Amino acid sequence: MSSRLLVLTWHNVHPTWCFPASPGAGAQGLARQLAFCRRAANVVPLERAAHALAAGRPLPRRAVALTFDDGYRDSLDVAVPMLRQLGLPATFFLVPGLLDGTTSSWWEVVAWVCRCARATSFEFEGAVLPLRTEAERRRASGTVAELLKKRSSAARSAAIEELRERCRPAGSPPGHDMFLDWTGAAELARMGFEIGSHSSAHDILSREDGAAQRADLVRSRRDLEDNLQVPVRHLAYPNGKGADYDDDTIAAARDAGFEGAWTTHGGRNAPETPTFELRRYVVEPQRGPAAFGLLGKQWWDSRCASST
Repeated sequence: MSSRLLVLTWHNVHPTWCFPASPGAGAQGLARQLAFCRRAANVVPLERAAHALAAGRPLPRRAVALTFDDGYRDSLDVAVPMLRQLGLPATFFLVPGLLDGTTSSWWEVVAWVCRCARATSFEFEGAVLPLRTEAERRRASGTVAELLKKRSSAARSAAIEELRERCRPAGSPPGHDMFLDWTGAAELARMGFEIGSHSSAHDILSREDGAAQRADLVRSRRDLEDNLQVPVRHLAYPNGKGADYDDDTIAAARDAGFEGAWTTHGGRNAPETPTFELRRYVVEPQRGPAAFGLLGKQWWDSRCASST
């Protein structure tokens, strides 16, 4: 038995503007990753494992929980069939604003603007970012996205509109069809997968005031529970790094009725890990099981680890 819990999280499976990869690499890599987890670990439901951890109850040796953020459509179309074939539980952290189409995936829009820009460069926060090559376009996208995470929702939206005017991207921006709608979310719940909140509109919560954070999280939990008719007990902070949530965020999460919240700080969870700062490793599907090497080979079963 163990007193440690490792939690993994994915976002997309197929390549997107923001998460480029070779065609088919994400699906092939994810299939190998999930099969590896099935062989090398004891995959447990997230909520049950979190409750056991908080109560000091033992977990199975090499306990792992699987999560998916944002509600990309391929989580249902591609990941879920793999999970069901392997008999693995998972938790999906969803954004009501993306489900009903009232929120745009700003990170995907930024990536599209940079990668499809007609301009050969643009200025942003005092720096000139070149767009001559695909590598430069990807670097510019990442640079702008990181800077925009430091802004409020309103300031970020205004900056993206200005960016579109400067860069004059070709084609159409990413559509809502990249993400699940309420019907797809209901299908996840119907199949017995746990549902968590990823906020109402995927704003970087710490960039909003305390009252706005509380309203966002109360609304997100209520909308998910009302529409899906399942309990929503856990929250995953958008982006989830140290600067993306603060004391007001944690207080807002408690006030909204969540029992725990998850970051993207890497590390294993122990009984002493703060309930509203639980840890997860972000995994890129296209890397296959090689991605797990970062987590410490000694943690995995050596016989299975050798198969990577």
